[in-house]
Amino acid sequence: MLKTLFSKIVVLFIAILLVSTSITGVMLYIFLGNFASEEKEKLLSDTADSINSMLNDYLTAYYNNYNNPMFAFWEEIYRRMLDNALERESQSTGTVIWIVSTEGEIGIIKGNQAVVREIVQKLTDDTGKIKLQNPAQYKDVMSGSVPMVKEIGDFYGLFKDTNVSWLTIGKPFTYNGKILGAVYLHTPVPEVQRARSSVFKFFIFAVVISIIISIVLIYIFSLKLSRPLKKINSAAKKIASGKFDERLDISSEDEIGELARSFNNMAGELQNLENMRRGFIANVSHELRTPMTSIHGFIEGILDGTIPPEKEKDYLLIVRDEIRRLNRLTTDLLDLAKMEAGEITINPVNFNINELIRRCIIKLENFITQKDIEVEANFEEEDMYVKADIDSIERVLINLMHNAVKFVQQNGKIKVSTSSYKNKVLVCVEDNGIGIDRNEIDLIWERFYKSDKSRSKEKGGAGLGLAIVRNIINDHKQEIWVESEVGKGTKFYFTLDKGSNEKA
Repeated sequence: MLKTLFSKIVVLFIAILLVSTSITGVMLYIFLGNFASEEKEKLLSDTADSINSMLNDYLTAYYNNYNNPMFAFWEEIYRRMLDNALERESQSTGTVIWIVSTEGEIGIIKGNQAVVREIVQKLTDDTGKIKLQNPAQYKDVMSGSVPMVKEIGDFYGLFKDTNVSWLTIGKPFTYNGKILGAVYLHTPVPEVQRARSSVFKFFIFAVVISIIISIVLIYIFSLKLSRPLKKINSAAKKIASGKFDERLDISSEDEIGELARSFNNMAGELQNLENMRRGFIANVSHELRTPMTSIHGFIEGILDGTIPPEKEKDYLLIVRDEIRRLNRLTTDLLDLAKMEAGEITINPVNFNINELIRRCIIKLENFITQKDIEVEANFEEEDMYVKADIDSIERVLINLMHNAVKFVQQNGKIKVSTSSYKNKVLVCVEDNGIGIDRNEIDLIWERFYKSDKSRSKEKGGAGLGLAIVRNIINDHKQEIWVESEVGKGTKFYFTLDKGSNEKA
């Protein structure tokens, strides 16, 4: 269970929804309960004030007409008016109303007939009076110490048989500054909570509808989220099995779409890497097989007598050259691998780059004289100091100049120059050789790449020189680039940090 992202999202969203609605429901239930109770208390308090006002009017009329010959007539009228008014108040507020004297005697009682009969039956004493038996039920309100008495429960056992709690509000009745009695209003608490229950039912109904709609929306959203992830997972498995041409077709602009685009880029890079790996293996195999085949053939010829004794020395010299070629190849491969792995560290020192160029030209003198090449050195300053690893930069210069010698024609020309360039030193190695095709310029830095598709031994080398050059310049955090045109020659540029005008 919950093993998939889809199920986890659905369960998480539903859990969040249930928790949030539960908290909201509890808070709403409490609020509605308090609100309903407070509103009911206010209603009963206002009703008690209204009844007190009616009683005051009744007593005023009573005393004003006491000496009137028609007193009995008017008293009856006012008494009926008071009864009718109390009956209306009882019905409109859903309460039982008492008018109680200071001695606890209930003079008037209005309300639900069944409740009234039960109260009358309980409170009627031997004299036939309806009187509260427990002084705690009326002494506080009669004392005038508090403006209103509030009690929730069974009113000291009076409403115990009803099996529900009652809200009781009691207010003293004062006439001419003297407490003559009190007004009591009683209402069942379930009646108070009825409004809360009605509102809460609508809330529960709304929550159920919301949960259903939310589950549908969450289901759709989860499917939309999990489907592209499943596609990515499936494509990743195919790539892991070696199918590097697998691509994703996800065009959304969100994080999933960005992940898909990154995945496609990764797949493309892996495919390129795999192609490079296969090409590397093929190139290494080719470069190793050719000299080893030659060595094997010559040695076999010497051993079986195919090669006459007077020619053995010549062929052994060829074998020696092939072994040297293999040695250079393996050395270059190891150096390149170390460079790419970051295992070779550079040790920058101050040195005169112009002097180094002169030494490199001298080292290549044999190759230069064999093709009768003209070498020109143009230095902006007689001495130009740089800060770099001198051995590594010498290797860069030898490689670039040796390439120029290889690809320049007989009686050709090579030019080496140094100049200032953006607070750096710019070194240029130029030749007027065969040049490089525009489509091949970005490929010359790759291992084993040769612009000479025939891979003839006439040009020599294994195609690792420029890859080594670029790694050395990158390790120095410098730039290197090439400009070339077929039939007009090639220019290689690279930069170095300026050094102080002091000898290394």
